[in-house]
Parts: sequence; structure tokens; C-alpha cells
Amino acid sequence: MQVICLEEAAFYELVDQVVSRLKKEQGKEKPKWVDDEQAMRLLNIKSKTTLQKLRDEGKIRFTQPQPRVILYDIDSIDKYLERNARETF
Repeated sequence: MQVICLEEAAFYELVDQVVSRLKKEQGKEKPKWVDDEQAMRLLNIKSKTTLQKLRDEGKIRFTQPQPRVILYDIDSIDKYLERNARETF
């Protein structure tokens, strides 16, 4: 095992940099539209058929800016998950 020694000022500078980087990462806005792979990951589904069913039934919003390109509204995915959430006892 290696031991790394830092002066107190260097240690606090390192901590400040880590905190700054974490704040920057958390501050990034999530995209408004996601592709089918990301939508399936967010919904925790494995089948594109299930994703198409949700789209066809109007349960999640989508847009088709070009043929063969379908994007899903991330806010509607979040709302769909919230509507189907169950409270614990």
C-alpha cells in the first residue's frame, strides 16, 4: 500500500477541486429528448416492442424529426414512472 502525504493547504485545495467538479456535474441539465436506448434504460425495459407499445398507447410522448429517428420526451417518461409508482405500507 502506498501512502501519499500532502500539506494541509494542498489537501484542502484538492478537496475544493473535487467539490467544484461534483457541483459542475450535478448542475448539468438533462436533455429534453432521448433516443430509444436511453428511454429503455430509464424505463428499465429490454424490448423495443414494449417501448413502441407505450408510444402507441400514448403513455409517453415522442417526436419523429426524421424517418427512422424517434426521440422520447424525458419529462413524460418521468411522469409515467411517477403515475405507476406504488406507495409502501
